[in-house]
Amino acid sequence: MTAATRLHDLYDRCGQSPWLDNIRRGWITGGDLQQWVERGVRGLTSNPSIFQKAITSGADYDDEFRSAIDEGLDVESSYWRLVTSDIAAAAAVLRPVYDRSGGVDGYVSVEVAPDLARDSAATEAAARSLHEQLALPNLYVKIPGTAEGLSPITQMIAEGRSINVTLIFSVERYLEVAEAYISGLEQNPGDLSAVSSVASFFVSRIDTEVDRRLEDIGSAEALALRGRAAVANAKIAYSHFQRLHSGPRWEALAARGARPQRLLWASTSTKNPAYPDTLYVDELIGPDTVNTLPDATLEAFEDHGRIAETLATGLNEAQETFDRLAATGIDLDAVTAQLEEEGVAAFTKSFDELLDVLDQKATEF
Repeated sequence: MTAATRLHDLYDRCGQSPWLDNIRRGWITGGDLQQWVERGVRGLTSNPSIFQKAITSGADYDDEFRSAIDEGLDVESSYWRLVTSDIAAAAAVLRPVYDRSGGVDGYVSVEVAPDLARDSAATEAAARSLHEQLALPNLYVKIPGTAEGLSPITQMIAEGRSINVTLIFSVERYLEVAEAYISGLEQNPGDLSAVSSVASFFVSRIDTEVDRRLEDIGSAEALALRGRAAVANAKIAYSHFQRLHSGPRWEALAARGARPQRLLWASTSTKNPAYPDTLYVDELIGPDTVNTLPDATLEAFEDHGRIAETLATGLNEAQETFDRLAATGIDLDAVTAQLEEEGVAAFTKSFDELLDVLDQKATEF
């Protein structure tokens, strides 16, 4: 039996689920993912950039890709075969976590094609198709938390399909996403305990962009605020999460078996080497949340992370940070709008580049 780790403690003592933000076929076939689960990992997330790195970094996918091409599939359809094979295999590894937790954890996330982020109808169709194709109880289909993603979120939840809402940067958009989830539950006539969702709130990129703008301002007050925006943003979002999952409206849904749409902290590797490498774990620990971590950050936290509930503390200081940022000239609405556009563009670029690589590979068979 595996000894208890900080990852186990994170869940057992603080109610936060550590997930792995990465996937590689070799990890699934070689037992590495199973070892992560034994060490305390309770779920897995992926995105187009992660799959680009996985598929282009070696030969693990070549045989299946060649078979798909030989069968007459086009390159994009072949890509989706590779992706869904990995997702199904990872979901099998995590299924015992799903079963033991009563459907709280054990999920594996796969994202709709990123070029659909501004197309509501196409996003809805793609999410439904992935759910129907994989037909796994511990599957999250990722829908971008763009304005165009809100109605597909509501529709998927109304249909009883579990969703990971990704690329959330602002508190305001989080509130819209939460409303989309709750509205979907209210429209769902079935067993609400069978549907689940997380709202993936991106963290480190906030500090990267805000810090850049603070350094451009260059005043002592501006420089003193570096490294504080992302945690403050997350803490304020969590305070809204607590408010939204209480009161008569939520209690009526909970009586029908509804589960909270947990906040999931994403983009949690530290980009600035001057900051602690576990900054976006240590400062964001609280019940009913998830933190999805790249493997290097998981290793760092397991080695020297701090186990303490920190998320619900310092809310007044978080609001003060927001006020001081605004007084210094930082427009957080502009920052988060920019980051959403950049996030969609980055995932689309990874997707397109991977298809180009696969197209070239197909010509070599």
